[in-house]
Amino acid sequence: MSRPETVFTCAHCDAQYPKWTGRCTTCGAWSSVQETPGFPPSAPVKPTVPAAAPVSFTTVSTHGTGRIPTGSGEVDRVLGGGLVPGSVLLLSGEPGNGKSTLAAQLCDRTAGLSTRALYVSGEESAEQVKLRLERLGVALDRIAFLGETDARTAGATLSAEKPSLCVIDSIQTMRVNEVSGEAGSQGQVRAAAATLIEAAKSSRVPTIIIGQVTKDGSAAGPKSLEHLVDVVLTLEGDRESNYRVLRAEKNRFGGTDEIGVFLMTERGLREVANPSEMFVRERSRLPGSCMTCVLEGSRAMLVEVQALTNAAAYASPIRRASGLDVNRLQMICAVLASRAKLPLGKSDVHVNVVGGLRIREPAADLAVALAIASTVTDRSLPGELCAWGELGLGGELRSVRGTERRITESLRFGLKRVVAPPDAKTIGDALGIISRK
Repeated sequence: MSRPETVFTCAHCDAQYPKWTGRCTTCGAWSSVQETPGFPPSAPVKPTVPAAAPVSFTTVSTHGTGRIPTGSGEVDRVLGGGLVPGSVLLLSGEPGNGKSTLAAQLCDRTAGLSTRALYVSGEESAEQVKLRLERLGVALDRIAFLGETDARTAGATLSAEKPSLCVIDSIQTMRVNEVSGEAGSQGQVRAAAATLIEAAKSSRVPTIIIGQVTKDGSAAGPKSLEHLVDVVLTLEGDRESNYRVLRAEKNRFGGTDEIGVFLMTERGLREVANPSEMFVRERSRLPGSCMTCVLEGSRAMLVEVQALTNAAAYASPIRRASGLDVNRLQMICAVLASRAKLPLGKSDVHVNVVGGLRIREPAADLAVALAIASTVTDRSLPGELCAWGELGLGGELRSVRGTERRITESLRFGLKRVVAPPDAKTIGDALGIISRK
């Protein structure tokens, strides 16, 4: 019998090496490569697995698979109508964004008269979770608590209790004893998630798995689980801002173009059914501010874009954006300098989307350009102005979808002066509004 081979495996990413190395070349972690026993190569054996009988969809009943309302209109909007029985949702976001708060509130709202929600925590004790629930005003008798880090125990409890909703907080603390590596490593996260998903599917209990990520999303957990779960939710927002945005990155049971807007308060996350009203009421009238209307699914939302320019301290000017793709900002600055002859070559440009929101569609290009031009000329834009349109490299403005909905939303809040294609065909046409003020 041949001797077992020795391999060296990274505890963070499970990468294998034939010999020991101080740093894993796959994930870059130091001192994470450990010696693990291997197995000698064996002759391939042809498996003798019996064939399974396929099932015809005409015999499959969908009775009892209706959506379960979460009690939150914003969450239901993102999910496409509510929770699907047996579905597994991954809720990720930066630490401190309110993931545990949102999960606790959903537990309270989905619990029924005869069933309780189950909150599994490997990070906090029962006393700590109770203090948070009391602060949020949650009914304590509607939620059962389980302090456990063993994924098999948590899965068995889920199957036995069959709660209305199960929350795992967080997946980085769960582990499977049969799998090597520390809790939070790639191998442990995948094994724990597979165990919990199997329990959720077999018991038809909707389950929310909370995953922590860093700012670049490189932490073990959410990125390696996206293909395993049914829904991937991201809770976005600056920790210094009170606004939070819930977005679906993946949804097997609905679309991914809707968002939910929340306001962080002392009593938890409060739904913002009409975010345009808040942004319009608090908008700035100083130079460098411009209102735009963006579409998120079926919702038209007014957003304030702010810009600031100042003399560059170094030879290469800085281009920084918050809530906007920085590459898009660099392109807009290049078009303004080349086509509109704005002196941006020696100026730093900072752009911010107010409220911690993130704009993904190119319809905000014109508003960003007008905000930058406004701060360069030190002239504020008209207070009743709203602008949108995609900016091309030639300085042309291109039409965007949903023009009628954007106009309706703008007029509803008193923004009667709309600058958008096809009325404004080039960036020069749009910049004329500053000189005509």
